[in-house]
Amino acid sequence: MAEVITMPRLSDTMTEGKVSKWHKKVGDAVKEGDILAEIETDKAVQDFESELNGTLLYVGVEEGSAAPVDSVLAIIGEEGEDISSLTSGGTAKPEADAESKSEEESKTQGESTDVETPSDNSSSAELPEGVEVITMPRLSDTMTEGKVAKWHKNVGDAVKEGDILAEIETDKAVQDFESEFDGTLLYQGVAETEAAEVDKILAIIGPAGTDVSAVVSGGGKKAAAPKTEAKAEAKTEDKKEAAPVAASSTGGRIAISPLAKKIAEDKGVDFSTIKGSGENGRIVKKDVENYQPSAQPAATSASKAAPAQPSVAFTPGEDSETPNSQMRNIIAKRLAESKFTAPHYYLTVEINMDKAIEARKEMNSVPDTKVSFNDMVIKAVAVALRKHPQVNSSWAGDKIVHHGNINVGVAVAVPDGLVVPVLKNTDYMNYNEISAAVKDMAGRAKTKALKANEMEGSTFSVSNLGMFGIETFTSIINQPNSAILSVGAIIEKPIVKNGQIVVGNTMKLSLACDHRVIDGATGAQFLQTLRTYLESPLTLLLG
Repeated sequence: MAEVITMPRLSDTMTEGKVSKWHKKVGDAVKEGDILAEIETDKAVQDFESELNGTLLYVGVEEGSAAPVDSVLAIIGEEGEDISSLTSGGTAKPEADAESKSEEESKTQGESTDVETPSDNSSSAELPEGVEVITMPRLSDTMTEGKVAKWHKNVGDAVKEGDILAEIETDKAVQDFESEFDGTLLYQGVAETEAAEVDKILAIIGPAGTDVSAVVSGGGKKAAAPKTEAKAEAKTEDKKEAAPVAASSTGGRIAISPLAKKIAEDKGVDFSTIKGSGENGRIVKKDVENYQPSAQPAATSASKAAPAQPSVAFTPGEDSETPNSQMRNIIAKRLAESKFTAPHYYLTVEINMDKAIEARKEMNSVPDTKVSFNDMVIKAVAVALRKHPQVNSSWAGDKIVHHGNINVGVAVAVPDGLVVPVLKNTDYMNYNEISAAVKDMAGRAKTKALKANEMEGSTFSVSNLGMFGIETFTSIINQPNSAILSVGAIIEKPIVKNGQIVVGNTMKLSLACDHRVIDGATGAQFLQTLRTYLESPLTLLLG
């Protein structure tokens, strides 16, 4: 009996979902655990798995379109089964059985009772046999357009499944984009270094010599999907091989089931270190449950530090222009929003770092230990946030959210701007763990190999320019955080100690606060606690 699959609620704030990509077409065979589609929520893009075996008989939400939670996403049943009673409704909620689903759904929808996918409009073009239209993918939850940084295939080149077609620059990183089809590259819809909106034609692949001018002029829109045919089984075999590809060493998307991902996050396991046993190396539930962490790996570092921004050639008397990257555009937008929506105020304190210098020297005398002053600041911040939970909070319109986890974001300069990788549950990490994690993520940030989930969920941020000799500065709050700490350089200078002038080492910290959440006294108390931890490092052991 056919089963109705509804739009799932994939996050606690999700009210509707958008189908970024269908991995199955009407007529394809579906097995339990197969990825049906990629669903974009208000927070991320997630793989959505089938819990049923059968044939995909109906698609209720077109690729690139959105629908409310609990509306009809798809129908799976036996090949050739009559589902007209199920497709006569469209916003049904799942009930205890298929019959009650049918009655509920028939009240609200008036769409086609065909088994085929609804067509966009009359201008859609019939695709020549064997031709596939590839659209600009949505590679991050905030991506609205992508730029082709580099084409790896030219028109006329042979393409195999798994070949890298192009490098796509999103608002967060540059990612390799692989082909899921075999054939010849017949058309490039976006020139190298140019951008296009998500779902616009990126490329067309098909048999050599095929005329695709009608497809291009029609915007790449496909005509209505054919009704279930016998040859659907052959297509199914091809699509099985097109399952999501596991992450490459250059930081592609990791193929992991949503259930396995949730279990890994609950356990605090870095699933990028897990070897998948599923199809095409996909990580499944049993892989996470059976995972045995090895010894702490050595921190990965970039082979060569990238400059804070790409160098610009100077020619006397000549102006030049640099097109904004996606990252630069999104940074401009978000920082402007933060500056003009959050009422910032700033607090500055000067720290005596003499004892911290001694403590670091002792720690680094231990073999295989390399702790930086930045690591010490991050640890002190995390423990101080435990004592001042109001600083670890976010403004949410009609309420303030007090976060149950302390996740410190660490600002890292990259050639295109700034990224903020996040150390989850920082207060439970020791110095070695913080040091290894910061070095690893900073190195991968400079090679654009960070994953999207590694830059989400921060509750407080730290920005350090001390390595550039900057003594003091103020930062713009990284929303939805309510505060960001700016860390300056350690300066050797005369200080007054026990009534006498001596040489000491000081460091200035500036705290930018959102006055809607953090009052002046609260921010000052947090800095007092932070000062105590840094000036007397042993007190961290009591925190």
